[in-house]
Amino acid sequence: MIADLAALLAPVTPEQFFADHFDKAPLHVRGDPAKFAQVLSWRQINRLLDMTHIWTGTSLKLVMDSQTIPPEQFCTRATGRDGGPVLQPDAKLVQGWIAKGASVVMNDVDSLTPGLASVSNALESAGLGKAQANVYISWQSHKAFRTHYDTHDVWAVQVEGEKDWNIWEGRAEWPIPHPAFKGQPQAHHDQARGKLRGVVKMKPGDLLYLPRGWYHDALAEAPASVHVAYGVHAPLGMDLMNILLERVLYEAEFRKPLPRQDGSAPARFALTQRAGLLGQKLAELCRDPKVMEVLAQFVAGYRFSRGGYDVLAARGIGSSGGEAGTDGAAAFRVVANGAKPVRRGADWVVKAASGTLTLTPVEAEAAAWLLARPDVTAPELARAHPAVPAEALLGRLAGAGLLVPAG
Repeated sequence: MIADLAALLAPVTPEQFFADHFDKAPLHVRGDPAKFAQVLSWRQINRLLDMTHIWTGTSLKLVMDSQTIPPEQFCTRATGRDGGPVLQPDAKLVQGWIAKGASVVMNDVDSLTPGLASVSNALESAGLGKAQANVYISWQSHKAFRTHYDTHDVWAVQVEGEKDWNIWEGRAEWPIPHPAFKGQPQAHHDQARGKLRGVVKMKPGDLLYLPRGWYHDALAEAPASVHVAYGVHAPLGMDLMNILLERVLYEAEFRKPLPRQDGSAPARFALTQRAGLLGQKLAELCRDPKVMEVLAQFVAGYRFSRGGYDVLAARGIGSSGGEAGTDGAAAFRVVANGAKPVRRGADWVVKAASGTLTLTPVEAEAAAWLLARPDVTAPELARAHPAVPAEALLGRLAGAGLLVPAG
């Protein structure tokens, strides 16, 4: 799992990143395949795609040599879980397009697995903004997208295969998701991208950071390539205007009608004077401590809402492990209701279906803790009882029939 921004950037430090690259220049960080091994895998991709009810022609997209394939060509009309009609991707149709070389884009996956969420949380906890993630699956020599820029910072995490990224010198000046930017023709991008700055070969474990607006394109250079692109949307100066819009409701000057215009010079002068007065009022509001407090809270809390559930704790019954599994480790479910270690003479034992299991005093303490839970992972056990070899103890308890893999 990726614990924080430092783990995501390593060996580059956050201090180096903010000094030299954040909103300034691209950064390519080499990593070993193990670095992002828990973020996503082919097995997990198949498992996510098998969750057919969460995918539509919008959340799952296919792109063939820079052309988006209409959903009607890989989806079938179905009845959704709510009884309404939906366009649902069809496995045979999707895989038929994949066989031809179509890239697969899985949108908004940043909360779907602990591994994917760990990177989102690392970015958001660093105060960088809202982190939304898409998975891009592409095949050798088939380019999904032509040269473009994004209206958010891009953090690309390579999890499978290799991909060459062309990084151009051009950069759009802080674009936003608005038709003024989204509607620019490809001819504009091809000219505005400028000269080629360099080619970055992304391998499993590598990280690529691109500031908002930086021109790029990519092409898989292995039989198959998978990267997760985290789009980080920072709060903008325009967001202050929304806060001020709420605030000016309580200012009479902003509720007054503007001077009527009849084409005369005095009328235009009156309108200019009123606009200047309103501008001064806005400047005063921007110095208002209450407005600044609301703005500071808005910026500090600018992240997507994820997790936070602990169902048993909400009933006061105990912890159901609201964060269980976020470490990516296999979970074990406790199936021996009421089992707990007891002392017999100099030994600690716990009764199981297969017989009696003898434990050391430290193992008995750890076993009493975990057997009172609904499930547990080795990292959780290790954190709670660091003196105990967690995996070995879980293996013994599972072998005795007290635990089973949670699946």
